[in-house]
Amino acid sequence: MRARKGLIGFIAVIQSILLLIHYLVYETWAFSPAGGEPAGAFWIKLVLGLLSVSFVAASLLAFRYTNAALRTFYRVAAVWMGLLSFLFLAAVFSWLTYGIVRLAGLDTNFHRIVELLFGAALVAGVYAVFNANWTRITLTTVRLANLPAAWRGRRAALISDVHLGHVRNGNFLRRMVAKILKEAPDAIFIAGDLYDGTAIDAREAADPLSELVAPHGVYFVAGNHEQFGDDSKYLHAIAATGVRVLSNEKVEVDGLQIVGVPYRQAVRDGDFASVLDGVRLDRNRASILLTHAPDHPEIAEAAGVSLQLSGHTHLGQFIPWSWMARRIYRQFVYGLSRLGKMQVFTSSGAGTWGPPLRLGSNPEIVILEFE
Repeated sequence: MRARKGLIGFIAVIQSILLLIHYLVYETWAFSPAGGEPAGAFWIKLVLGLLSVSFVAASLLAFRYTNAALRTFYRVAAVWMGLLSFLFLAAVFSWLTYGIVRLAGLDTNFHRIVELLFGAALVAGVYAVFNANWTRITLTTVRLANLPAAWRGRRAALISDVHLGHVRNGNFLRRMVAKILKEAPDAIFIAGDLYDGTAIDAREAADPLSELVAPHGVYFVAGNHEQFGDDSKYLHAIAATGVRVLSNEKVEVDGLQIVGVPYRQAVRDGDFASVLDGVRLDRNRASILLTHAPDHPEIAEAAGVSLQLSGHTHLGQFIPWSWMARRIYRQFVYGLSRLGKMQVFTSSGAGTWGPPLRLGSNPEIVILEFE
């Protein structure tokens, strides 16, 4: 009962914030020093009113149901949420610009400022939708101490955050599989959040993974979206395709130690340290840790890990969330970084969560070349 009340309270807060943001956007568009409302004010209010509740409604439905109509509704609502973020920033900058100009004693046409900034926001939003569907191949060279001779010159693919659900589906995963196979990697790592956590046929969505093969294995570790609740249906669906699901364990491939720690254990520093201690890494040989989020790299470094592979951050997807992601994860928000003797590579991910937009963050499949 307490959890349900907490959820209702959280939803009420989010919906209230969305209503206020929509109100600000409308008032910014409608404001005129001479007073009065713009033409079509009733219809603008009606449309914005419906849009203001669309994402919360679509999200609640998406966690229980899946069908073509609902998927379309969810995609429209999710895209609007992304566009709203840009329009909100445009509204704020409109008022700031207006205030600065008035303080300077200059005359200005406020609505012209709004038109320019709202227009720029919509253009940026449309580009962000396009960009989110343009998956790049990112090539990175990694030099690891004590790397087994057999692994020198080998290549591994890293993909994360596909988020199969009401926006991305099996067809999207099939395209990602084709892109990975075209690179002919020696090993493949899937760093969690293959699923979005919404209602979906887990086995059908994962089916393209059965075509994903590599000479030295395909490995998966669960992310937070698989572990919102019972993750068994997701893990069974993935394992059924032939992908090796790593859960607090180590495997050795031609002398390279590969460790997988799911999000649920890795996010708690005490559990994370205990798991890494239990797998008994040989510090004199190279190792790769596959874990979804770069939350506690200092614990992995203390355990003697050579290279940590993660995702989760999405590099924020777009402004202003990208600023928040950088503030939270600092140097580990994206790309290759170093902590002591350990290196960390954090991918921006292949899919999206929530609004299917990316601006200043590109969807990617990473190809790691070992030296």
